Amino acid sequence: MARCAVVLAAGLGTRMKSSKHKVLHEVAGKPMILHILDQLSQLHLQQTIVVVGQAREEVMSVVGNRAEFAIQDEQNGTGHALQVATPLIQPDIDTTLVLYGDAPLIQAQTMERLFQCQEQRQAAAVVLTASVVNPTGLGRILKDAAGNIAAIVEEKDANPEQRKVREINTGIYAFATPRMRQSLALLKADNAQGEYYLTDTIGILRRQQELVLSCPVENEDEVASVNNRVQLAEVNRIFRRNLNRKWMLEGVTIVNPDSTYIDADVTIGRDTIIYPETYLQGTTTIGEGCTLGPNLRVSSSRIDDGAQLEQSVVLESVIHRSATVGPFAYIRPGSEIGVGVKIGDFVEIKKSAIGDGTKVSHLAYVGDAEVGERVNVGCGAITVNYDGERKHRTVVGDDSFVGSNVNLIAPVTVGKGAYLCAGSTITDDVGDDGFAIGRGRQVTKPDYVKAWKQRAQVEKPNSLKHEGR
Repeated sequence: MARCAVVLAAGLGTRMKSSKHKVLHEVAGKPMILHILDQLSQLHLQQTIVVVGQAREEVMSVVGNRAEFAIQDEQNGTGHALQVATPLIQPDIDTTLVLYGDAPLIQAQTMERLFQCQEQRQAAAVVLTASVVNPTGLGRILKDAAGNIAAIVEEKDANPEQRKVREINTGIYAFATPRMRQSLALLKADNAQGEYYLTDTIGILRRQQELVLSCPVENEDEVASVNNRVQLAEVNRIFRRNLNRKWMLEGVTIVNPDSTYIDADVTIGRDTIIYPETYLQGTTTIGEGCTLGPNLRVSSSRIDDGAQLEQSVVLESVIHRSATVGPFAYIRPGSEIGVGVKIGDFVEIKKSAIGDGTKVSHLAYVGDAEVGERVNVGCGAITVNYDGERKHRTVVGDDSFVGSNVNLIAPVTVGKGAYLCAGSTITDDVGDDGFAIGRGRQVTKPDYVKAWKQRAQVEKPNSLKHEGR
């Protein structure tokens, strides 16, 4: 059976009160429409079509080549959106799945069940339904004596008895493609809104004595949609809860899942422990046996086995095996922290490589630098990498010692085994095993402070004569 999916994503979503298209708002760090396309990619589809309209360029840019696009210039209802997509559907497509771009929790297994129900029973349409505790505001599913769908009744049109029905229409359908084309051709905009409703196709098919079935969703969370920021927050909560559960079942310890935020494209190795208020974002990869948090943010970075990070920020960088970072460290994009490296408190690393076994223990800035293995970088050391116009690079060789409060004025190269004295400003290259000191000679004046205080005391009464001038 040849299959197609049509994702309706034309409306901007005015209730979001945003200049960003609704389907581009992120759930677990990813535009919600991409979650849907990820699930669709797990099915055996011959074709995927996304219907776009308002802010179409943004949506098309995000979706890229993952789907074909149908343009709905005027938003004349959901039925009209599918009408716009229908000419693009290949002639040999047997079954067409229709779903919405603002419902990112739908799972591939559920969509497969919908396909199979339509294909096995040769139904004209199958409606994904859900039984909910509070169906207020939702379309009710009415069934005939055989248990098939007789009609979908919107709440405003339902009588008191029909409003008691808890089974509701989720708006997700699997159509026999020829029957879908026929019913779409018969749609009319004879309603207060003057729009073509997709739900009306069900009534058309039933009047033609076609078979329309319901397929109940097993987990109603899957059909939660996003129309405003409150619903966006709720969908995010559900998605992250499910994701955290998945990783815990994979052997990751999450101390408090309610305060741990893991994005959809993050991967985590077993025996890693994650403490509260940890944010793992983007395409981050975490190895095995790591300790993360508390109060940690890692974005699009690679953290290798056994690394320990706490109360820090790591952006687009690599942290190698058994390294420690934090507390209060800032690893900026383009950095690589070697095996067993220690990056301590209030240390900032920017676009630099730190060699294996090196220690940058506290209160230091290393920017645009290459620091070798087993180097000690003292407290307050700084690579002075910017001259006001251009960035310059610093190189420090293996086994060197950079004393406290050393300024390395880039571009500068320090050889292997060199020793830079505390408080020095290094402006020239230092060779292997070189000893460099660059600070002003100390001048000490005995009893100077005592004499200065006595002089100030004598002058103080005279200064009072000038008050009020």
